[in-house]
Amino acid sequence: MAFLAERPVMVSPTMNRTLVVVGLMLSSALAAMDSTIVATAIPSIVRDLGGFAVFPWLFSIYLLIQAVTIPIYGKLADIYGRKPVLLAGVGFFLLGSVLSGLSWNMTALIVFRGLQGVGAGAILPITATVIADIFSIEERARMQGYLASVWGVSSVVGPSIGGLIVQYSSWRWIFYINLPVGAAALFMIATQLREHVTPHRHRLDIPGAALLATGVGLWVLGLLEGGVAWGWSSHPSVITFGVGLLLLAAFLVQERRAEEPMLPMWVFGERMLLAANLGSLVVGVLSSGISAFLPTFVQGYLGATPLVAGMTLGAMTVGWPLAASLAGMVYLRTGFRRAAIGGGCLTLVGGLAFAHLGPAATSVDTAAASFVLGLGLGLSATTLLVGIQSVVAWERRGVVTGANLFTRMLGSTVGVAAFGSVLNGSLSAWLSRTPVALRGHIPATLGATTFVLGKTPGISSQAVAFIRQGLYLGVHRMFLATAGAALLLLAFTFMVPRRLTPILAGAERSDGPSARAAAGGESAEMSPAPPSGSRP
Repeated sequence: MAFLAERPVMVSPTMNRTLVVVGLMLSSALAAMDSTIVATAIPSIVRDLGGFAVFPWLFSIYLLIQAVTIPIYGKLADIYGRKPVLLAGVGFFLLGSVLSGLSWNMTALIVFRGLQGVGAGAILPITATVIADIFSIEERARMQGYLASVWGVSSVVGPSIGGLIVQYSSWRWIFYINLPVGAAALFMIATQLREHVTPHRHRLDIPGAALLATGVGLWVLGLLEGGVAWGWSSHPSVITFGVGLLLLAAFLVQERRAEEPMLPMWVFGERMLLAANLGSLVVGVLSSGISAFLPTFVQGYLGATPLVAGMTLGAMTVGWPLAASLAGMVYLRTGFRRAAIGGGCLTLVGGLAFAHLGPAATSVDTAAASFVLGLGLGLSATTLLVGIQSVVAWERRGVVTGANLFTRMLGSTVGVAAFGSVLNGSLSAWLSRTPVALRGHIPATLGATTFVLGKTPGISSQAVAFIRQGLYLGVHRMFLATAGAALLLLAFTFMVPRRLTPILAGAERSDGPSARAAAGGESAEMSPAPPSGSRP
């Protein structure tokens, strides 16, 4: 599929960088608020629409489509320019938000969440790429920290607003609240971001995108339904995973043959790129896996209000931007490798804290574990992303940024599905063993979980205690998996080279401190603290 496209060569030096950054931050706020508010509202959504067994699809479909579209948007941004791609993404996101708020059942909501994912796929990679375009390496970490701070603010304000909405109004307003934020973002980007472009021809890898989406989608289906709708060793399970694996193998073949692949294999060919992408994969598993299910645990097992559940989850994404904003100081002083390893260590501490949450855990304990985990993820993710952006040329920066964020979204998709599989499988097994005295009072299906997600008249305290115990066992196993994933992230950070060198022709070079920082070797370890620079 050939197109006559426009290839950006530079951004205008006359644009107002302050207003551009404000527009980028507002764009990021859309995705940030959406993820935290939706997670907080899940118990209310399940109470109104039903479908506890399938509610993980609200996250999986969103993350899957976002993951698949990220490399495409990254490629289009290198060809058409950052501005039109970002504007289109925000527009799709707002349309999906409106339709989600109008949903009449869980199936409709899942479909419209997928439309939100189409838009969200542009927001995260393009905002990060624009920052890399208009700021120097010394400034980028601080600017990425500003973008990351949006997640922190949104994670405090978003769950708080979401909790209030859920308690005193309808959950549908958690989607409508995106509209004024999105309108302001569209205005800032449309009026302030300026690029110079020149035409050239381009081909989109539509077959690759279709193979990837279908293959990963089948694996998500197998993970969520295995052990619930059918047995793990049953024919449906074998067929689902087998066909998914064949499609993913076909995707790899397609990427090697495509003239312009959506995910070129060279982004995994260098040690730094491989380490960053594998690390980003695990970051996605941890961040979205915890985000999707923690509010349900806090409300369903601990019995807290939606507002408290939102603040507990918000602690993780407060720690993330805090660490991200300090990442530049860390990697300029110590080098990218040591900074990444430090983030991996913090992540492991947070994962172990979750694994040690016992039956007597409180909301404060859970929030503390979330905060530490957020610190580790923020330091790791920012260091790895800036590291790969620093060793490639401008025309490849969108591709490597998109590939890195793609692996994070792919990890998020698989993480939600895998954690949902653990939770649903444990709950199903637990409810199938309902004591005789409680049979007839609660269903022996996952639908019984709705009884502990809100006030349900006519259910005994014994039934509530039984369901809550099953919920705890399922979430505890999920927390153990969190610790294992954190250990894997730490292992991947040790793959970061001690000294980074430019990759591919035309990679970024200079004789100043930025080049030494990009190298990440001895000179980076001895470099002074990052200069204050100019604010955007």
